[in-house]
This record gives sequence, C-alpha cells and structure tokens, in this order.
Amino acid sequence: MTVDQVSAVTDPPRPTAGARRARAAERPRTSMTARRHRAFYMFTSPWIVGFLLLTIVPMAYALWLSFTTFDGISPHWRYVGLGNYDELLADSRTWDSLGRTGLFAVTSVPLSIIAGLGLAVLVNRPLKARGLFRTLLYLPAVVPPVGVGLAFKAVFDQNSGAANGVLPLFGFDALGWLADPYARYVLLMSVLWAAGNIMIISLAGLQDVPRELHEAARIDGASAWRTFRSITVPLLSPVLLFQTVTGVIASVQTIMPLLLTPDGTTAGVTALPQSNYLYMMHVFGQYFALGRYGYASALLWVLFVLILIVTGLIFKFTSGVVFYNVDPEAKK
Repeated sequence: MTVDQVSAVTDPPRPTAGARRARAAERPRTSMTARRHRAFYMFTSPWIVGFLLLTIVPMAYALWLSFTTFDGISPHWRYVGLGNYDELLADSRTWDSLGRTGLFAVTSVPLSIIAGLGLAVLVNRPLKARGLFRTLLYLPAVVPPVGVGLAFKAVFDQNSGAANGVLPLFGFDALGWLADPYARYVLLMSVLWAAGNIMIISLAGLQDVPRELHEAARIDGASAWRTFRSITVPLLSPVLLFQTVTGVIASVQTIMPLLLTPDGTTAGVTALPQSNYLYMMHVFGQYFALGRYGYASALLWVLFVLILIVTGLIFKFTSGVVFYNVDPEAKK
C-alpha cells in the first residue's frame, strides 16, 4: 500500500467551504443582545445586591416592626396590627411636626434652588479667576452635615458665639439664635450654606443651553432678563424638576435641628425649639429616646408613602411646564 493510500485511509476527508459554512450556521451563537444583558447585570450586580440587602430588607423589617410593640431590647413584644398607625393618626405631635416639615420644605427648597441658580449664573459669566470662584463657592457643600451643624452651633451660641459677639458693635443686644423664634432662620441658613451642590448642577445645565438661542434673542432685541426667563429657564426645567424632587426628599430627612441643640445628643431632642421640631426629629426621639421601635417604624412608613404621593403630584403638575430637549431622530 502506498503512502497516499495510507493517508486516504487514516485522514478523514476535509469538508468543503460550503459544508463549513453550513456547520457554522447550525452552531448556536450568542446574540449581541444576550451579551449586553449579561454585561449589564454583571456590572450592576454589586448595586443590586446592596440595594436588596441594605434597602429592601431593612424596609421589609421596618414594615414588620410597625405592627409590633418591639422596643429593640426586650424579647417580650406583641403584635398590635394597625395599632401604631391608629396612634400616630391621633398623635398631635405627629401632625404638628409634619406641618412644620412641610413648611420647612416649602421654604427651604425654593430658596436653595434660587440661590444655587443665582450662583451658577454668576460663575458662568466670563470673569477672571472664574475657576477659583467656582471652587470657593462649592467648598461649603463638601463639608459633612455634622461639621456644618457643629460650626453653626458654635457661631450662633448665645454665650460664646461669634454672631452675638458682633451684634453689640452695631448697638444690638445678644440674641438667643438657637431658641424660638430665631432657630428656624439659623436652620435655613445652614441649608443655604450647602447651595454649592445646586450651583454645580445648575451650571452644567446652563452650559448645555445652545448659545445660538441667546444670540438670536439679542438680535431680536430681547433684554437679558427676558432671555433668561423665556429661554434659559424653560431649557433648565428638567434640572429644576430634579432639584425640586431631590430637595423635597432631603428636606424631610434633615437631622440638622438635632445638631443645633445645646448638647447635640439623643436627649437634645426634647430641648429642640418648637420651630425646629420636624418630623424626623419626632421619629428620632421615638426610636432612640423612648425606644419605641414599632411606633417609629410606623412613622417612617407613613413618611415614605407621603414622599411617594408628593413626588407623584410634583411630576403631575409640572408635566406641562418641563421642556425636554430631545433630538427628533431619537424619538423614532
């Protein structure tokens, strides 16, 4: 037997090009969509796991606690059903704190947005050392809330604060800044202190406004205020909506009043001025001062539902005034 005959017997025949293409077509292939889905879940899995363990599970646990009399320590607790919710509906301190929280949100959120937008317009102008001004105006926003609260308490302390040290120079008497009726104004100032966050977001929105629209408005003889009101603000409406929603959510969760109390501890909740006794202060006191975990959990779940309702109302009533600059081709 020759070498060619041996090779023909031992080596299988090579498939033709057509057979290779047909075999490749039959082989299962992963689609691009499936690969993208796998990549998406791979990169988002840390957040998904964290969201489930650190948000969903604690919320479910708090919901279960809201139907009990658990105090966080004693093993002797009982199931009370909707008893905690019935109690909070009849609790005048709950309604009073909720009303003050609503007033605080209605006051602080617009002031913060106006202050942040005003600073953004200022630093968006072609000024010298503009980057330095942006940095200096944003620096207060990176200070932790605890640091801001302690700093404001030191400045506005009635006995040793810098504010009362300056007032006598202008012929005024020392004021009890951290007591009624001035405590609410100190709280508002502490919120406006961090307007740099809103400034950065508003500045990004201002830089996204097409310059051609401003130039066309100037050619038509529109004033600077008319251009800002009719062009800039409508194009910034999605940014303003975002700041409104996040501002409302943040305002109802503030802990700054507790930091402005004389001692800044759990016992300081009872020493809060009435104007600063907000809803979260009521929840904090029920949790840590009184140890009523079940009742405080019910308060938190009521607040969660109210936030959902308020957010839905904001989206509903602003749907006709929020302008989204979407490319017509993207809608197809």
